[in-house]
Amino acid sequence: MIPAVSAKPSADPVVCMAGGPGGDAFDDMQFVIGAGVNQDRDLIVMTQRGTLYAQPNLACPEIDRFYAESVGLRYDAASTGRRLVRATEQCRDRLAGEGVDLSAYNTTENAADFADLRKALGIRRWNVYGYSYGTDLGLTYLRRHPQGIRSVAIDSVVPPRIVSLPWTWDSAQEGINTIFAACAAQPACRNRYPNLSRTLTQQVRRLEAHPLTVMAQPPAGGAPVKVVLDGGALVNLLVANAVPAVGVPAALDELAHGDPGRFARPRAAGATPVSGEFAHGLTQSVACSEWVPGYSQADLLAAGRRAFPGWPGSVLAQAPQLPFQHEACRVWNVPDRTPVQRVTTVSNVPALVLSGTFDAKTGARWGAYAARTLYRSTTVRIPGIGHWVVPQSPCAASVLTSFLTRPTAPDTRCVAGLTPKPFTIVPAREKS
Repeated sequence: MIPAVSAKPSADPVVCMAGGPGGDAFDDMQFVIGAGVNQDRDLIVMTQRGTLYAQPNLACPEIDRFYAESVGLRYDAASTGRRLVRATEQCRDRLAGEGVDLSAYNTTENAADFADLRKALGIRRWNVYGYSYGTDLGLTYLRRHPQGIRSVAIDSVVPPRIVSLPWTWDSAQEGINTIFAACAAQPACRNRYPNLSRTLTQQVRRLEAHPLTVMAQPPAGGAPVKVVLDGGALVNLLVANAVPAVGVPAALDELAHGDPGRFARPRAAGATPVSGEFAHGLTQSVACSEWVPGYSQADLLAAGRRAFPGWPGSVLAQAPQLPFQHEACRVWNVPDRTPVQRVTTVSNVPALVLSGTFDAKTGARWGAYAARTLYRSTTVRIPGIGHWVVPQSPCAASVLTSFLTRPTAPDTRCVAGLTPKPFTIVPAREKS
């Protein structure tokens, strides 16, 4: 528990549900505390089952090693997929050999853990704040264990009823196109970087046909490493917000003129993961039991073509952030849980739904979708912000604080004056 800043905190604490699935909740708390979530209430943090500090820990050093190597490989090549699947199978075999029941790591059981935690701590009522996968978890928790929940705030929403591999392309389209529309709305950006959508399509097609291999220094420093930029790598860097949104138009323009640096450097960051910090095993168990079943690889490709009709099929065949997931799930081999998990949450518990308009992982419109059946909800869209809104937006943080004080009438006035920040403008150069 992290104590409230206030000397006289409210009796109902906030419990935080981290993203991922598989992220380290304790490491993320620096951002939650920095946003002031514990200003007037104690903050309760529990590492989710299978994650760092839990026993057993579903870390996969085998997959960490693959990711370190993959920066120097084509993102969506079949040979890269085979390496990922082999690493996934090695992790699965090791965990299963240690007696871990991988089918027990899912959102239903995760939610039950939080219900048990509230009872174990003797807390009569608390407030829930979840972000990214934590919204999937939070909505599941609200649906299955509504007792003792005073309010729920969900940030960057993953609706349990909707989340699937094809869904990722819808979110990618919304987030990327909203960045481009914001550039078009700023005269300086519009004049300097016209037709960004066409530029992106051209670069995706060019890099997929002729990948670039360059040396790049990781952002955290160290020796330069070899990175490969193909079309899939470019797209996934955009979806991951690896290039800050304000720099995306300039980065694409520089790439088109022969300078891939703004994309190569964040690609290089993957060469030095902290082995064992992220619980890839939890990711696989949740994705393979809840997100993948029911949709074929053809469905995924069709969704990609609807979102970005000019892009190569080799790029669109892989879900953003979850490449080769169908193949990985065949070796992970956990039961289909969609009948109990792919369900709409209907509730009268006061809710705050926060989305960033530049979010290409969980598109902003899915917050409004989830809010349709949260009958006492307030929906807030923060312009110019990407994934995980509260730590990035002082306005969103103040809305959340206000919501925790008055869950049915939060103060959202700061939102009305918000606009995206000015985009980075660099001098024009001749195409090389």
